[in-house]
Amino acid sequence: MKKLLLFFLLPVILLNSCKQKQRPLTNEEVTNVIHQFDDGWENKNLQQVDSVLSPSYVYFTQSGGVFSRDSVVATAGEASYILQNVSRSEFDIMLNGNTAVVSTRWKGKGAYRGVPFDEDQRCSIVVTKNNNKVEILSEHCTPIR
Repeated sequence: MKKLLLFFLLPVILLNSCKQKQRPLTNEEVTNVIHQFDDGWENKNLQQVDSVLSPSYVYFTQSGGVFSRDSVVATAGEASYILQNVSRSEFDIMLNGNTAVVSTRWKGKGAYRGVPFDEDQRCSIVVTKNNNKVEILSEHCTPIR
């Protein structure tokens, strides 16, 4: 009976001991995922943009609308979206467990569908960490006037 019990319990014990314990989200992980996101946009790398976004990612527009994850990924690769200059600065990271709210300043100059833009925005980005995967959950940017 003891051998039979050990036969069934041993795999459970081994499985639980092999599970990777989630480490807390760090400032470095937060800035890295945002830099990967920006790099993907700048280089029109849809796979990179896609890889850092949560499956439930949403972008809240300046006009109060909602831009879906699929739309964001598609726009990142559009030939009609051209970035001439882009930078992100002024990172202020507020960690709460495995969630971070990040304030940044994003500046970009270019054109979208033939319409030029020259933006200076304050962005709020929510970053999460689940199963040791760091992802961007949402973003909202407001023009700085």
